[in-house]
Amino acid sequence: RSRGMEVVEAVKLAAQRRLRPVLMTSLTTIFAMVPLVFGRGEGSEMWQPFGITAIGGLLVSMVVTLVIVPLVYTIVHRGHPVRVGS
Repeated sequence: RSRGMEVVEAVKLAAQRRLRPVLMTSLTTIFAMVPLVFGRGEGSEMWQPFGITAIGGLLVSMVVTLVIVPLVYTIVHRGHPVRVGS
């Protein structure tokens, strides 16, 4: 936006640049937690709720990061001019 881009154009460019890193970090952590959810054996009844909660939190935060934040930013800043130097 500081370079004079329109709101929608800036959000699209930012989404393209951040999509892969956000997906990679979230999905690798989610896949690493899958054995906690489906694991059997000693202590699994204690770790299963943690795995479910962690995976759910990561999924929600991924959606918030990739969808909700850009959407809210676009709605709030639509029609506002860019302030250069501030």
